[in-house]
Amino acid sequence: MFGIGMPEMIIILVIALIVIGPHKLPELAKSLGKGLAEFKKATNDFQRNIQEEANKTEEKAAAPQQVATSEPASVETASKAPESVPAEKKENTQA
Repeated sequence: MFGIGMPEMIIILVIALIVIGPHKLPELAKSLGKGLAEFKKATNDFQRNIQEEANKTEEKAAAPQQVATSEPASVETASKAPESVPAEKKENTQA
């Protein structure tokens, strides 16, 4: 991690045990773990918010391009509307 191997970690833990004491060391480790968990949660929330904002910005940038490239559908659908006449009307007009 930071170039600290197993022997260095053991020395640090022994010094912490001597300085802090055996009764307070578990409490300190517990509060340190909670603090790291909160920090990790806050970091993940921050990253998620940044990603959401980036996605919103991309969608806003893509929306004008889609509108500019699309053709008006109302003119095409009016000119290409199929003539559908029910079979009963066709028979009545033929008779």
